[in-house]
Amino acid sequence: MRYVIYFIIAFCFWLLLTLSVNIDHLIAGVIVVLLATIIFGGYFTDRPAKFLQPHRIFWFVIYIPIFLWYMVKANIDVAYRALHPERPIKPGIVKIKTVLKTNIAKVFLANSITLTPGTMTCEIDGDYLYIHWIWVQSPEVDKASKIIASHFERYLRRIFE
Repeated sequence: MRYVIYFIIAFCFWLLLTLSVNIDHLIAGVIVVLLATIIFGGYFTDRPAKFLQPHRIFWFVIYIPIFLWYMVKANIDVAYRALHPERPIKPGIVKIKTVLKTNIAKVFLANSITLTPGTMTCEIDGDYLYIHWIWVQSPEVDKASKIIASHFERYLRRIFE
């Protein structure tokens, strides 16, 4: 079942990326997605059928523009720091605690943080993530967790848990 769900989700993603229903694109998509399913399908999740539940799809659709908003804000912030004559940065690695329990939710959070400029996930260790941050506002776990991850976690919890 996990391979079938992986194939369906990956093929839908392929269609979104190509925006084409040309027979050549469809055949190429089936081949690429089939190979990806054979290689990675077993690693997807323990219960793949839950990702086809309508409320999870709804929250994922809601999550995309929210993630894009935080990504744009972070891009502007990093551009400001790069173009400012004094280069106002205070880099460091901070430890944050996540409320997410499933591995796929933690990986999605780590990727969301890494795709947001100015932060990069270095390691996931249980319920803790180690984040390289371009402007460390607080080295405290609770404050850093709230600043970096809380706006992503509330949606990811609804999608993955």
